[in-house]
Amino acid sequence: MAEEVGENSRSSMLVYEGEEVAKKLPKWIKLNVGGRIFMTTLSTLTKEPGMLTRMFSQDGAMDPSDKDDQGAYLIDRSPQYFEPIVNYLRSGQLIYDNNVNPQGILEEARFFGVESLIPQLEDAVKRQYSSTDAPLTRRDVVTAIIQTCNLSELRFQGINLSGADLRRLDLRKVNFKYACLSRCNLSYANLTNCCLERCDLSHADISYAQMISLKALCANMEGANLQECNFEDPTGSRSNLEGVNLKGACLEGSNMAGVNLRVANLKNANMKNCNLRAAILAGADLEKCNLSGSDLQEANLRGANFKDAQLELMLTPLHMSQAIR
Repeated sequence: MAEEVGENSRSSMLVYEGEEVAKKLPKWIKLNVGGRIFMTTLSTLTKEPGMLTRMFSQDGAMDPSDKDDQGAYLIDRSPQYFEPIVNYLRSGQLIYDNNVNPQGILEEARFFGVESLIPQLEDAVKRQYSSTDAPLTRRDVVTAIIQTCNLSELRFQGINLSGADLRRLDLRKVNFKYACLSRCNLSYANLTNCCLERCDLSHADISYAQMISLKALCANMEGANLQECNFEDPTGSRSNLEGVNLKGACLEGSNMAGVNLRVANLKNANMKNCNLRAAILAGADLEKCNLSGSDLQEANLRGANFKDAQLELMLTPLHMSQAIR
């Protein structure tokens, strides 16, 4: 009898604790997204295992956010693009007005991790363009890689890949000559032996990528993020970036030993703590470039422009034989 009473007591406590958890997570949630109020249910927000679920699930993996004066959770995103997302979570249907750019909704779907919606939005973005101008997506590139036995035969010459999410992909030996990769995400990608000659990589994210034996003559990488990239080949093969435009780019912490940067534009570039041993910088424009803490031992600097460049905390002193002018 005493055991039965104990079991009933434990069951009552579990029910009580469950009720307490439920009280902490109200059924209706008020959101303030970019200044606009949205009312929706907890079940809607947690329908897919993305950021919203992590914010509002009982597990509490993330704190939701601060609240405004009305008690609404503050989310600093575009309300115009968030509305189709929350409607999709409610009904399972993608519906948006003609004046709303699907590219903006696509970025929100990626941000909030609503993975089931991304393929539909990528198709919608492609329909926005003519058949010749539509940018390829990550799905298109992955499909091409799967269907190609030898990646050295894979060519994206002159193809529009602007804004594509290609992070962490193995793209070794792929030919991207003349392709548009502007604002593309190539972080952590393997670009070993790739041809990026005369590519548009302006403002692309290429951080932490492998760029060994790369061919990127006259490529446009203005404003790109190449932080902590690796260009050095242990076998001695040099990456060729002759004539590349890296104006305002971030190369901080990159291993660029032996890289050919002859007559490159490196104005206002961030090259702090770079390994530039034996690199070729002859004729390069390094005006206002930050080279603090970099290693330029045995680098070829003949005719390079160092006007207003930052050269503090250099690992090795520069020698007259390197012919700085």
